[in-house]
Amino acid sequence: MVTVILNGYKRGRALEKQYESIRTQTLRPKEIMLWQNKGEDFDPLVTNKMTHANSNKNFGVWARFAFALNAETEYVCVFDDDTIPGKKWLENCYDTIQKHDGLLGTIGVKFLTKNSYQPIQRVGWAEPNETTQEVDIVGHSWFFRREWLSTFWRELPELGTSRLVGEDMHFSYTLQKYLNKKTYVPPHPKNNMDMWGSIPETAWSIGQDSAAISMNPTHLNEMSKIYVNYINKGFKTIKG
Repeated sequence: MVTVILNGYKRGRALEKQYESIRTQTLRPKEIMLWQNKGEDFDPLVTNKMTHANSNKNFGVWARFAFALNAETEYVCVFDDDTIPGKKWLENCYDTIQKHDGLLGTIGVKFLTKNSYQPIQRVGWAEPNETTQEVDIVGHSWFFRREWLSTFWRELPELGTSRLVGEDMHFSYTLQKYLNKKTYVPPHPKNNMDMWGSIPETAWSIGQDSAAISMNPTHLNEMSKIYVNYINKGFKTIKG
């Protein structure tokens, strides 16, 4: 029913914990696949437990969505490498998409201006939501119907632009433009972290290390440029 795509670069120490949290989900994935960009050598005792593609070049965050084309299930869930989900996350996503047929993620962003990526309002594991919330884009994990990959790749990233950022905006933009699909964050109830897409303790400790894209000012500037570009192409945000 679900194929999980993991992304590896410089956080091999977290991979085994992430793998175990996904392998033991209440909604068990049919297959777990790892796309590893050139970064550091991962423990083969861990990587050999899953389908593993090891690139000798860092193709950034976009490549895993091309790797996901190999999935043979109705649903796909792509995870960032700092994201350790609660044991009911995939079940939560499956239940949510039956009611809200759109792109799902564990951290949602509502943009507050059309002129730059920030300031933003966050929803999800960092700001828990008791009910499903519509947002502009999602990150840290993406749960979607496999067929929507053809929509993701219907427009290619522009030549000369960064492959280290922007895939999150691109996915929500293309689904909105071609399928009229919205983006949501499933419930993250405060009294049941098993349903959360990312456990905060781990997310904060791993997600702010030296490998974090969002901690790099250069990448933040690139994110703003990409965001404004999508706005100019017609991306409609909740705040208008």
